[in-house]
Amino acid sequence: MDEIKNRVAAVVVTYNRAEMLRQCLMSLQKQTMPCDILVVDNASTDDTQALVQRAAQHDASIFYRNTGENLGGAGGFNFGMRWAVEAGYAFVWVMDDDCFPEPVALEKLLDADRLLQGEYGWLSSVALWTDGRECRMNRPKIKKNFYDRIELLRDGILLAEQATFVSLFLKAETIRAVGLPVKEFFIWGDDIEYTRRITIREKMPCYVVGQSRVIHAMKNNSGSNLAVDSVERLGRYKLAFRNEAYIYRREGAKGIAYYIAKRGRDFLWVLTRAKDHRLKRLGVLLCGVGKGLAFYPKQERI
Repeated sequence: MDEIKNRVAAVVVTYNRAEMLRQCLMSLQKQTMPCDILVVDNASTDDTQALVQRAAQHDASIFYRNTGENLGGAGGFNFGMRWAVEAGYAFVWVMDDDCFPEPVALEKLLDADRLLQGEYGWLSSVALWTDGRECRMNRPKIKKNFYDRIELLRDGILLAEQATFVSLFLKAETIRAVGLPVKEFFIWGDDIEYTRRITIREKMPCYVVGQSRVIHAMKNNSGSNLAVDSVERLGRYKLAFRNEAYIYRREGAKGIAYYIAKRGRDFLWVLTRAKDHRLKRLGVLLCGVGKGLAFYPKQERI
């Protein structure tokens, strides 16, 4: 990798979605503030590598690395954030390959960094779906005491407790201080654990930046729900329930109570709302919770 050109590294994790990735790269190249683009390829079997290499021939700010195996979203972000910090970037901006930032998205994040004088853990863009409405999978959790910084509302900035990896902006020094995402999560919950690690356990103020917007081009905008999701996706919920057990267990009695309440709600929803494979859905729920009791992954540091 050549000497870095810009202070910001946009870390894009991709897997077998070359066309989505192409649109993501185009959106990043149109930013009003420049950034280097670090593409983390989770061992795609389509023409992802060729696409990125062609783009890099015309744009020296695009870099590519193949993980050698599918590490999942969690492993991909772990890999990419380590890459960016070790390469010497000041800021790391992470996203999936189906995230299309508006041209001023990065500029508004950098404006917020200056306004806050660097006193924050992370900044999150607002994620919209393809129809311009909120993307339900990326709804941030706003802090109940957001009014402590009510003056920031005039700039569209709001105190938040958790967010997702669909356009999350951090200082490299923060990543060095709190460590990397837990790669063993594989998928689902890695961003919730990471953002809550920073806000809840490290007690850093974090914010949603309303003027920084991205489109998250998911297939649908229905969110996630064990009771009504397609049977082909049920396996993912085992990981989700396992990962959440780890997240909330680390937040003490309050977190454990919250986790139990969420799983009880899921159990009731399957009984009352599921139209098919009810026993299979309940089995996924119980299996995920059981796996969570013995799930103790490592938190890596740089």
